[in-house]
Amino acid sequence: MDLSSPDARLFFPATQRNRRPIGDVLAETLPPKGLILELASGSGEHGVAFQKRFPQITWQCSDPDRNHCRSISAWISKEGLTTVMPQPLSLDVCSHDWLTHGSEAPVMVVAVNLLHISPWECTRSLMQGSVRHLKPGGKLLIYGPFRVSGKHVSESNQRFDDALQERDPSWGVREQEAVVEEARKAGLALQDIRLMPSNNRIILLER
Repeated sequence: MDLSSPDARLFFPATQRNRRPIGDVLAETLPPKGLILELASGSGEHGVAFQKRFPQITWQCSDPDRNHCRSISAWISKEGLTTVMPQPLSLDVCSHDWLTHGSEAPVMVVAVNLLHISPWECTRSLMQGSVRHLKPGGKLLIYGPFRVSGKHVSESNQRFDDALQERDPSWGVREQEAVVEEARKAGLALQDIRLMPSNNRIILLER
């Protein structure tokens, strides 16, 4: 569900619930400076919240949806971040080139609630694209629900998965082990898995 405001900002209720726990993990894992590339940024609420919480880094939002990009721009303006936070990129994770030639390489790529609302090819592209674009030693942080050892971790995740696949058979809650294996094949090493509120997890990978 999203709610719109007259100034193009979108409000995604989930971001209000999960930005603090995600931010707490970022506080432990972010480098002291550099570019953070967020993929599928949605409304932009995460982006402005994290830019304000971590002013030492530059948070670059991106999204393939035009309305989402407008919302991100509106949030940047509303929060008074136009001089420190770049405008969103129109970026599809499945495209080969995420950034223009000569752009600063990100020190971290962040993907929140992306894998379960996209085909598996998007997961593969996320891993391969992160390896192409991250600086050596850079990190990929993935947040969302996952199955573990072939099983859902809660009944609510099972119902959520059923609803996703009814909406689009190519969507669904991904197998944690399969995601980590796809990352390994692309050249990313598993650094950590964190249990998060509401039956979600963070998978942290390193190039």
